[in-house]
Order: sequence, then C-alpha cells, then structure tokens
Amino acid sequence: MKSSLSTPVQQSLNYPLFNMGFRVFFVLASASALVLILVWNALFNAELRFSYYFSATVWHAHEMLLGYAVAVIAGFLLTAVKNWTGTASLEGNHLAGLALLWVYGRILPFYSGLLPDAMIALVDMAFLPLLMIPIGKSMLQAKYYQGSIYLLMLALMAIGNGLIHGQQLGLFMHTANTGLQLIVATLVMMILVITGKIVPFFIERGLSGTLILRRPLLDGCALSSAGLLFITQLVGGAPTLIALFALIAVGVHSLRLAGWYVPRIRYVPLLWVLCVGYAWLIIGFLLTAIAALGGCSASLALHAFTVGGIGVLSIGMMARVALGHTGRALRLSNAITLAFVFVNLAALCRVLLPLTWLNGYSYFIYAATLCWLAAFALFVVIYWPILVKPRADGQPG
Repeated sequence: MKSSLSTPVQQSLNYPLFNMGFRVFFVLASASALVLILVWNALFNAELRFSYYFSATVWHAHEMLLGYAVAVIAGFLLTAVKNWTGTASLEGNHLAGLALLWVYGRILPFYSGLLPDAMIALVDMAFLPLLMIPIGKSMLQAKYYQGSIYLLMLALMAIGNGLIHGQQLGLFMHTANTGLQLIVATLVMMILVITGKIVPFFIERGLSGTLILRRPLLDGCALSSAGLLFITQLVGGAPTLIALFALIAVGVHSLRLAGWYVPRIRYVPLLWVLCVGYAWLIIGFLLTAIAALGGCSASLALHAFTVGGIGVLSIGMMARVALGHTGRALRLSNAITLAFVFVNLAALCRVLLPLTWLNGYSYFIYAATLCWLAAFALFVVIYWPILVKPRADGQPG
C-alpha cells in the first residue's frame, strides 16, 4: 500500500521540462526576456502606469538581473554542476518548486498593497539561497571545492538583492543602487569565470583539430583586473583610478579573447556569438573608463555589460547548452543565427549608436527594444519545443 501511494507523488511532475535545470529555467528566462522588456517599454513611454513595490527604474534593473539573468545562471549551474561533479541533479518536484519560487518572485511585487511588503521581499530573496543548497550539496559530495567560487558569487548576489529590498522596506537608506552595482559586477565576474572554463572547450569541440592554449596566469590577471575595477567602483574610488583600472581590464581581456580566436570561428554561429558577447564586455570596460573621465554616460557602459555582454553571451550559452544536453547535433537553424544578429543589433542600438547622435536616443531605444524582442521571440519559437520534449537520443536528462 505504501509503495502504491508514494509512486504517484514521486512521478507527479515527471515531465521532460523538469528533468534538468536548464530546461525549465531557460524557458522561464526566454519568456521573461520578452515580457519584462514589453512591460518596461510601456513604462518608459508612459503607456502604462501602476502602483508597484519598486519604482519603475529599479524594477527594470532588478528584474533583468534577478529575473532574466539569474534564471539563465540557475539553469546553467544546475546542469553544469552535474557534469562537473558526477552527482544527481535537482529534478522533478524539487526543481519545479524552485522554478515556481522564481515565478512568485516576479509576480508578487505587482500585489504591493494587497500583500505585506515583507512577504514580497522574503519570497524574492529566498530564491538565491535555495538555489545554493543543491549546488553546494553536489559540490560537497564530490569534494569539488574549486566550485565554491560560484557559491560565493551567488551569495554576493543575494546580498545585493537584500540591499535593494532593504531600501524598499525602509530598513536602509540609499542602498538599492549599491545592491544593483554589486549584482552587475558579480554577474560579470561569474561570466568571466564561466567563459574561461567553457569557451576554449567549446571551440576545441566545435572546430576539429583546434587546440586552445590554456594560460592560467592571463586568466588570473583578467579576473583580478575586473575585480579590482568593480571593487573600486563599489567603494567610490577616484574617477581617474577607475579609468586606469578599466583600461587595464580592456588590455588584459583583449589578450584573453585574442588567445581564443581562431579564424574558422566566424563560420560557426555557436562559437562566434560567445566571442562577440565577450567583446561586448571589453567594450563595457572601455566605456567605463570613458565615463569615469566624463566622456560619456555611465548608462552606456552599464548596458554594454548587460545588453551586450550578458544578453549576447546568455542567448548563445542557452542555445549551445540546450542542444548539447538534449542529444541533438550542434547545428543551428538560420532563425537562431538571425536571433544572434538581432541581440547584437539591440546592444549596438542601445550602447554605441547613442554616442553618434544624442538627439536620436529615443529612436535608438525603440530600435534596441524591437531587436531584443525579435531575438528572443525566435529563441522561444525554435527552442521551447526542444526544451519541453525528451532527449533526441533517448537518454535520460
């Protein structure tokens, strides 16, 4: 009797969508990439007004970072840690519960006034600590201690989220911007760590006969230069010092990217999208230096990191991971290649074109919005069927 009762509960969410973390969180990430930008565009153009837990600007930044970007990171880490450690991954009911918590974190702020603000904050802040539990457990079981850097970064993002909500709840004064800065810096640092680990591997797998030389010293300098820059910004360092560290980061990361480049990459969209995304991070460092010296708006540097670096690299990573972990050939349709072009055009319109014509800013924002929506609409159409169906090779996962 016990067995007959327990089996349906165990299998209640036995769908491919909840077999591995990348499936459900890539679906949620791509859906949020569309919905969040549609809502933000309506707010930006004053076509939509509502009473909300956050201010409109903080909401936009919070949701693109803690909503979209964190969903991509959650899907990637829950999947990658299984490969790195050889341990079981979060799946089934537990994975669905974690995904549902992420969804609640996006929805509950719209019920400000009906629900206590403390409840809204606690639900949203619970996601990152709960994400750390299965990841940390797998690393501990496998004694994969080098992976603790990811736990540290998730913890830093959780602290940043706490600073944002702390201001909203009246517990702190003027900490939301610091929290957002900390989250952006941590996301960029996490991307720099992840790309250093997987991009050379993907290039070698994607281009037969290619061997990428590993340069640990250069990798260390790349991470150190970025970390020093972000710490200096967070503590309010002198603009000239910020500019100096940013220019050092430009040089070191340019050398790192050059070491990965192979001419044949340009014929493989799954590879060139990662290199172009990394180049956007370098542009972000360059614009940070220029902004520190008063040459451009700091917003342009910020969006080079977010729309360019995070946006381009995340859609490229989701495309690569989804194919590789569903037993499909690592070949893209023309539609997804076009999606890669569109997301880069979105970054171009949001970051670089405003430098050429200040009066055209609103037009560039509109163009960037359309390009971003086109990119992720194509991703949804092509990849959702892949993400919700069983593996093509019949293997579990």
